[in-house]
Amino acid sequence: MPVKIRLQRHGKKGKPYYWIVAADTRAKRDGKYLEKLGAYNPNTNPATIDLDVDGAVKWLENGAQPTDTARAILSYKGALLKKHLSGGVRKGALTEEQAEAKFNAWLEEKAAKIQAKADGLTKAEADAKAKALEAEKAVNEARIAAAAPVVEEEVAEDVTAEETTASNEEE
Repeated sequence: MPVKIRLQRHGKKGKPYYWIVAADTRAKRDGKYLEKLGAYNPNTNPATIDLDVDGAVKWLENGAQPTDTARAILSYKGALLKKHLSGGVRKGALTEEQAEAKFNAWLEEKAAKIQAKADGLTKAEADAKAKALEAEKAVNEARIAAAAPVVEEEVAEDVTAEETTASNEEE
């Protein structure tokens, strides 16, 4: 029975949400699966991925073939690296502790990159809000400046009309 690691679509129209599953290749896209390995939500930025790395590695070692998108997700979360390192342990090139140390170092580096991206997105959003606020302030000042001379002219006309009335009364 050939097994694939693939995405199973859930969610509503226009708002996809995927399960990452190990399934028989003959099963329908959203049909029966052997094991749920995780979830993938592309609606958030950066995308949210929850993955059982050990379960995915177990399926990969047993011959499961990931689809292109699933391969990208597995690579992103480090499942392919962990499989590679476990192959090195099997061959005797590494010890289990060395492999685990390399994998943990990679995870920390990846987490730092993801956090940097999230911080960059937050900063860009804050900059955009600040620019919008400055533009709004400029528009408000321009509107106030345009309205202010009209008020001064009305006041000047009222003063001139009072002076004229006062002058006429004196005569």
